[in-house]
Amino acid sequence: MIGADGLGKRPWDRAAGAAQALFNQRKNSTIIGAAGTTLGLIYHQTVYNLRNDHRNAVVGLLLTILQSAIFMMAFLLIYLVMGVRNSPIRGDFMLYLMSGIFMFMVHVQASGAVAGSHSVTGGLVKHEPLNPAILIASAALAVLYRQTISCIAILWLYHVLMTPIRFDFWPGSLGMYLLAWFSGGCIGLVFLGIRPWSPRASKLFTTAYQRINMFASGKMFVGNVVPNALLPWFIWNPLFHIIDQQRGYIFINYTPLKSDPLYALWFSLAAMMIGLLINFTTRKYESLSWSAAD
Repeated sequence: MIGADGLGKRPWDRAAGAAQALFNQRKNSTIIGAAGTTLGLIYHQTVYNLRNDHRNAVVGLLLTILQSAIFMMAFLLIYLVMGVRNSPIRGDFMLYLMSGIFMFMVHVQASGAVAGSHSVTGGLVKHEPLNPAILIASAALAVLYRQTISCIAILWLYHVLMTPIRFDFWPGSLGMYLLAWFSGGCIGLVFLGIRPWSPRASKLFTTAYQRINMFASGKMFVGNVVPNALLPWFIWNPLFHIIDQQRGYIFINYTPLKSDPLYALWFSLAAMMIGLLINFTTRKYESLSWSAAD
């Protein structure tokens, strides 16, 4: 009679059970090991991308901070020339300016980095451990790292040297920042899928999208003051919703009425699905001869 503890089982039944348990253990360890290997490859490829722009990592970060600072000073000069000296929202004018510029920078740079993350003719793709998913993730993470360090450094300097900074709800502000980065990467995934079919068109679309966002992102004005007749020109853009919601989380005196963070999230997920479908389909037909003329 077989007991509840299994001691009454026949020897071959116990052996089969032990073999199955060993197989499951090896399978689990293999999955964990594969995940660890993938994360390690993403980490090293991210470091490679960070070092690719400049041999010295510290100098590369300083150049990124300088780029964001110059961008801020340029927009500040435009506002002063236009005669705008006060924030449309009751609060710090520079914080209002930074809330739009930081979201814009991380969004457009993520889209550009993912769109140019890899190519069938690239040397890194020929290495067996690497795959497109690792190259895409590392390109996006490199942008997030650089821009986050830049934002923290500029905010800290402004907080220490100029005036203390206070966010109304900083978790929501951080969430909008990550959503701006995520949405940029998802849109860049669509441009990446177009790239093997038409590299020049992909570059043109990526550049055009970045230039359109200079105005259509809404970083130069407040979403609540946009007339309803002009709203369709901006409401299609997920970055417009993100920047408007970002200012709602930063300033206690502003409540966004014409934007929705869920629209930006669903738009990003839809763009990611479309980009994945295009990339998976492209890999079935992609060959080195496509880029021979470029």
